[in-house]
Amino acid sequence: MATQEYAASIQGVSIRVTRLDAAGNLLGGDGDSYTTSAFMRVSFTPEYEEGDEITEKGANGVVCVTYKAPDTLKRITMELAICEPDPELTALISGGLLLRKNLNTSADPDHKSIGWAAPGVGDDPAGNGVALEVWSHAVKDGKKASVLPYFHWVFPFVKMRQSGDRVIENGLMANTFEGYGLGNAAFQAGPDGRWEFPVAAERPYAYARASWAPTGLNGFYTWTDETGPVYLTSATAANASTPALANVSATLSGTTATLEFNGDPNIEVGDSIKVENIGSPFNGTFTVAGATGNNVTYSSSSITADISSYSVPRAAKVTVVNSSSEDPSYTQVTDLGAGGSTFNVPGNVDFNADNAIDNIIASDENPS
Repeated sequence: MATQEYAASIQGVSIRVTRLDAAGNLLGGDGDSYTTSAFMRVSFTPEYEEGDEITEKGANGVVCVTYKAPDTLKRITMELAICEPDPELTALISGGLLLRKNLNTSADPDHKSIGWAAPGVGDDPAGNGVALEVWSHAVKDGKKASVLPYFHWVFPFVKMRQSGDRVIENGLMANTFEGYGLGNAAFQAGPDGRWEFPVAAERPYAYARASWAPTGLNGFYTWTDETGPVYLTSATAANASTPALANVSATLSGTTATLEFNGDPNIEVGDSIKVENIGSPFNGTFTVAGATGNNVTYSSSSITADISSYSVPRAAKVTVVNSSSEDPSYTQVTDLGAGGSTFNVPGNVDFNADNAIDNIIASDENPS
């Protein structure tokens, strides 16, 4: 029995590049994530380290021992080619100076990006690196698949710089970037919680079929998702009708894990909670050791390293499986917020002429 649809990946749809901090966490501020369909190709090649080969011969010249260690994947090499000189995408990927000009009026400046200057001599052009996502069409029997019509390709940690000759001639100027990619566990579910396989982010690349792609979007966007997790809260609590939603962070310190909610989750010390779909260091069933305000803490022997900030994916779930309170009745509640994803061109942030590299675009474009 077939377990897949055998669709082919044909044609690129769009790419999304998101800035990382020094620890590999996705940044979600204005100017930190850029989406475009104006690219020509994304190519990547797995690079392997050849295993040592050992061969020994006996005194008679006949091989008596032979062994070859397995080849191991150490990284991928990547190339990205875009259709046009794109100053904002170039600055996001490979540093440098974004050049702007007021194309409106002095009373109402818009400071549009009109150019880019290369990084200074000796600068690291790639900085902390970026996360790169690519979408392509899934085609079955000559037409787009009716179910999960896209492939979602994830490269959770990439460092690239400009490459190749820049030729001004009677033709298209090549705009290519090349570099390498590694795994990045901090990528988790991506900037909008749509990547359903956070554990795969530890690998240099992964792909999965998807129902959605950011088609028709070009520029800087702030990606959010307000669906939040499902968890249980006390039916008798005063705010049971307006349950708290999971926040975007969790932390590890020593053997203590802390989950932060957007409000009081009505979880008490001594409660037994089941934590799912956050990440392997956090998941499991635990007894709550501390509950103060919006924070819930518990101890786990599986915690092996400190994590100062951890992005909680959309599929996260915290369930009270045994209450320590006198009233053990709990009612399951889900997100009562707006829900869905929002995309915002950052046009309401003042331009700061004192910043040498300023990633804020002043724009009235409304992609909704």
